[in-house]
Amino acid sequence: MSQFEYLRRVSIGQYLPLNSFIHRLDPRAKIVGFISLIIAISVSNNLYSLSLALLVSLALIAASRIPFSFAIRGLLPPLPFLLLIATLQLVITPHTETSAAVFEVWRIPIYFEGILSALRLLLRFTSLLLVLTTLTSSLSTIEMINGLDLLLKPLQKIGVPTANAVLLVQLTLRFIPFLALNAEKIAKSQASRGAKWDTPRKNLFNRVQQIVPLVIPLFTSSLRQAENLSTAMLARGFAGNTARTSMHTYHFSLRDGMFLLLLLITAVSILFLF
Repeated sequence: MSQFEYLRRVSIGQYLPLNSFIHRLDPRAKIVGFISLIIAISVSNNLYSLSLALLVSLALIAASRIPFSFAIRGLLPPLPFLLLIATLQLVITPHTETSAAVFEVWRIPIYFEGILSALRLLLRFTSLLLVLTTLTSSLSTIEMINGLDLLLKPLQKIGVPTANAVLLVQLTLRFIPFLALNAEKIAKSQASRGAKWDTPRKNLFNRVQQIVPLVIPLFTSSLRQAENLSTAMLARGFAGNTARTSMHTYHFSLRDGMFLLLLLITAVSILFLF
């Protein structure tokens, strides 16, 4: 039954209540620092910079005391698609006329530029997934809401509905585990009705045949769940622009400032050092 346990393969969006240095930081420092790091990794196109980003993401995993197996688990679901895209990069990446093929696969020449492009893609997506896992695992829902609300509060003076933006980010991240649970339920229901989910040596065509019947009911159930959520919020008198207070009072300390400064320096280094 391990092939149906989709939630175990999802690490992004699951908060882990651990007693680590990063967990105890101010949410504003974590949000700004990690977002800066994500932007730097997304923009950078240098192999050495992306290698540095991977080392930094692994260091953040260790500092937050997140189990390494839990972090790696989030890399497994998109891994086949990443490998497919990396394989395409090997073939379609343009090369100079003076470049010589490094090797050939089925008479298809593979050039050094294509290998570098594939490595950059794998390093970038691996680093991004690890950084996102660290952020969502060390930042609870309450901390995320309060942190984003404090950061975006100055925009309320010019009429920007920041509360709605905060709610949108929260629901987007927290819906990922629910999607995994719904996919698990649908797959088990289909398997109990005779669908073949344990076919050995599944090729790409068989995988597509399995995924397509899963996507449609997953899409409809997600829409239904979103509609039920909006109905429940309206029934409880939710109003996005209503001023709110918080039980928690956050103080931006020197430790938070040093952590934020360190992440900002790392982001700048990823962009401009190499």
